Amino acid sequence: MYVVLVYDFGEKRVAKMLKLCRKYLNWIQNSVFEGEISEVRLHELLISAKKIMKEESDSIIIFKGRDIRWTEKQIVGRERSNIDIFL
Repeated sequence: MYVVLVYDFGEKRVAKMLKLCRKYLNWIQNSVFEGEISEVRLHELLISAKKIMKEESDSIIIFKGRDIRWTEKQIVGRERSNIDIFL
């Protein structure tokens, strides 16, 4: 499945979450990731994230889709991380 993951964590935990998300998804912008991921790997990511987060103050939002082909992405301004070019 294709997901867009957005998180809002406290200052002390944000670097750990960034490092965790980079293992599973492509970094797009501050606290925003996207990519193809299986249900199992997404579940792994969320289990690890829950160990880092404080649920009373931090949040994670996940937008799920079947496939990237069914989504349209529009970028206004400078793109922070271009993932379309791989060698």
